[in-house]
Amino acid sequence: HPKKIMNVFVKLPQVKKVNAYGETKSSIVTDTNVQVDLRVVSPAEYGAALLYFTGSKNFAVRLRQLAQKQKKKVNEYGIFSVSGKGEKLLARETEEDCFQALGLDYIPPELREDIGEKDLWKAEDGNKKLPKLIEQKDIQGEFHVHSRYSDGKNTIAEMAEKARSLGYKYLAVSDHSQGLRIAHGVSPADLKKKRKEIDKLNAKLKNFRILLGSELEIDNDGNLDYNEEILKMLDVRIAAVHTGHEQSPAQLTKRILKAIQNKYTHIIAHPTGVHIGKRKPYEVDFQKICKAAVEHNVFLEINSFPIRLDLNSANVYFARRQGVRFVINTDAHRIEHMDFMKYGIGVARRGWLSKKDVLNTHALKDVLACLK
Repeated sequence: HPKKIMNVFVKLPQVKKVNAYGETKSSIVTDTNVQVDLRVVSPAEYGAALLYFTGSKNFAVRLRQLAQKQKKKVNEYGIFSVSGKGEKLLARETEEDCFQALGLDYIPPELREDIGEKDLWKAEDGNKKLPKLIEQKDIQGEFHVHSRYSDGKNTIAEMAEKARSLGYKYLAVSDHSQGLRIAHGVSPADLKKKRKEIDKLNAKLKNFRILLGSELEIDNDGNLDYNEEILKMLDVRIAAVHTGHEQSPAQLTKRILKAIQNKYTHIIAHPTGVHIGKRKPYEVDFQKICKAAVEHNVFLEINSFPIRLDLNSANVYFARRQGVRFVINTDAHRIEHMDFMKYGIGVARRGWLSKKDVLNTHALKDVLACLK
């Protein structure tokens, strides 16, 4: 019964203040100052209500304008046709039914945003060109996790075991390179040891491959850590900025461009340097970075770690329009962090990515061919 639900809702332990308390509609403020509204609707109206309350203000306005053109009406109770004889219910039980009643294909919730708003309504109000968005099950492996060789908490074997439990077919263990001393960057001698350890583990593994990766420091002039002999030994080379954040936007742009132009670079990690709650994104020339990435066949990372989420959805959408291709990594420093992949997938979906835009949705042989 709706009343029982509301009763529980307004008395939750984290409720600081009750703004409204009704049988089908209540609103509270939590102890962390977040307003939460709860609506209860009948199962028959669920689809219409879900559609009505999901998405940006612009999206809702656009949907209503479209309905008006068709002499229809959209509200939380359904989609109705409007004529001199009154209103007639067309759909309400599922969101799919509601979109269909307006002559639209289903629009995933992540696309009901201001990002890509223009693309959504390209045809004369139709939306036949929507991508099939990437899903968690499309991911076949990842390229950016750390082990005890640098600042990770687990062994390579443990990280690989976790990857296998997630259904992955490959995992690149990309520890920090020697230049990042604060994170116990790996010396060339230890890197050779790591190569041997990985080869030994791979000899025992079936249908799974561990790749030797490195998160290479981009120094203040844009050069990569390690000499050529060491760089050639690596299967996956990820270039990253961790120092010199205070450089000017022009200097930072130049550094990243130089790293992209380096023939050994495969991926640029957390490209805008944002550290949520600590550091804003760099004011780099992102358009130039995208252009260079496309020219040099370098992938930009969507880093799923909750304090990074870099690239963000707006960057991803913009970069995709420039022809950039992506990888989604967790930057895991312990096995539990590998579950963060879902946050990167969320970012990718809001940025309009489909499976084909992301390298780690491909089988190992295609990935290796691509990295070559």
